[in-house]
Amino acid sequence: MRCDSIFYSEHAIVQMAARNITPAEVEAVLQEGEIIKHYPDDQPSPSWLILGYSKGKAVHVVFSRDIATDFCIIITAYYPDPTVWNPDFKTKKYSA
Repeated sequence: MRCDSIFYSEHAIVQMAARNITPAEVEAVLQEGEIIKHYPDDQPSPSWLILGYSKGKAVHVVFSRDIATDFCIIITAYYPDPTVWNPDFKTKKYSA
């Protein structure tokens, strides 16, 4: 995903620190990851869930992007729970 600049929400900063996920890991996921879900109705702007890998572990990053400026805003990042996600980490085992 192309991002001219990357901004981190306060929520993302707190969650990344709690989960020991670094900005470098998030940026690598943005560069090399695969978009697995689009949330077009999110407000104030659409967001996406992207799957990537860092140090052999799956990482999910949720972000929004200002198309006019190519600025990306990181909403959160986490290691997907294998009890919730299928082995490919692209789909959940159960729908809510």
